[in-house]
Amino acid sequence: MPDFTRINYLKDGNERQKKAYEILTKYRVFDKLKDYSPILAGTIPIEIDIEGSDLDLIFEVDLQFEEDFLDDLMWSRFIPYDVEVEYPIINGEKCITLNFMLDGFPIEIFGQNKPTTQQNAYLHMVAEYKILLKKGEKFKQKIIELKKQGIKTEPAFGLLLGLENPYEDLLKF
Repeated sequence: MPDFTRINYLKDGNERQKKAYEILTKYRVFDKLKDYSPILAGTIPIEIDIEGSDLDLIFEVDLQFEEDFLDDLMWSRFIPYDVEVEYPIINGEKCITLNFMLDGFPIEIFGQNKPTTQQNAYLHMVAEYKILLKKGEKFKQKIIELKKQGIKTEPAFGLLLGLENPYEDLLKF
């Protein structure tokens, strides 16, 4: 299994992975924000992305010091100044999200007061990767087809695996 906590595996991947690697290294995202334990999560690392899939960057952020995080993001010089910041409540916890475009790629930044390797985005990605390895290429293509029909990733896995609550059930893998 690739070390998803680093981005080096992307440089030898498919075209979208190589483009993601290029953008993340060009702007030194992981170097500049290393204090927040960044990880690229989502569909691009596990090659089930479709046209328009975003780069999901997750960070460990103590939201008592959210202004420090936002300052560090702005000083990193890859965040547009007009980006909207939202504070969703997920599983009873306040989080922070920012969405914007960077070199033609949609980017979503997600911060939570939890180590990135314990965040659901990371745990889901790892579980999905293991399932894809076990189930093979036909299963992978079925996931991609469902995503092209507008079904989100976890529900797509849920449909094909018969999971009642894919967001919870994937965490058991």
